[in-house]
Amino acid sequence: MEQFKSGFVTIIGRPNVGKSTLMNHLIGQKIAITSNKAQTTRNRIQTVYTGEGGQIVFLDTPGINRAKNKLGEYMLNVAENTLKEVDVILWLVEPTTFIGAGEHYILEKLQKVHTPVILVINKTDTVEEEEIFKAIHTYKEVYDFKEIVPVSALRDKNTEELIKVIFSYLEEGPQYYDADTITDQPERAIVAEMIREKALRCLDKEVPHGIAVVIDRMKDRDGGRIVDIDATIICERDSHKGIIIGKQGAMLKKIGTQARIDMEKLLDTKVNLKLWVKVKKDWRDSEFLLKNYGYQKDNEW
Repeated sequence: MEQFKSGFVTIIGRPNVGKSTLMNHLIGQKIAITSNKAQTTRNRIQTVYTGEGGQIVFLDTPGINRAKNKLGEYMLNVAENTLKEVDVILWLVEPTTFIGAGEHYILEKLQKVHTPVILVINKTDTVEEEEIFKAIHTYKEVYDFKEIVPVSALRDKNTEELIKVIFSYLEEGPQYYDADTITDQPERAIVAEMIREKALRCLDKEVPHGIAVVIDRMKDRDGGRIVDIDATIICERDSHKGIIIGKQGAMLKKIGTQARIDMEKLLDTKVNLKLWVKVKKDWRDSEFLLKNYGYQKDNEW
């Protein structure tokens, strides 16, 4: 009988390189939110892939870049602490020969760890094959990677090969989660993130960084056929509140409608969603409010 392998794998990379999209495809369900704006992922989201040969617990961390406020510091600590505690690191990059300041910052961090690093060149569907080979050559010059695997997370291309490569660096181990478990995140946390994702996608650039979402109530009704969800979007300025609500409530309605569609897929039931907006000035620099909104250093293991 083939041995059962298991281990913990973190996915790192600059913001917007496709980490959450890749993880969602690898486990086959949307758990981590995606958008083209920085700071999409704030907490370390744990998801689980279980196959015949073993189990991989993925940790999708916030993008690694220099911190600008207490929220930024929290996110950076989460990402950097994870590097030392996992069995394999996947570093996601784009198929380019330009290695910018963000990548050099990550390289600095990787020099300090002894964990095997697999370079994953994402978005291969956006360039010619020759450009992928050039990118591989460029990155080989700057770090001794265990493997380099080109993929397209969006098109789900070569992701099965990536799973095989990851398993080749894992040792025999226990099954940490039941075979049907795909995340350790409570439903309330996923639902809150779905609202934040829609806000990120719908709003102006300066607003999304300054929002958090709190689920005030989540309760089954009518024998579980409907779930009532009350949620509050927290923002930093009165002007932002106006933008989030929109003319005659149009923007808030748009965010709510899009979020409800994802929630109904996740919960497999009808959802009655009510949204409010509150202003909490400079919450991203308040230890108390950060903790209140779920960004806790105690969450690290």
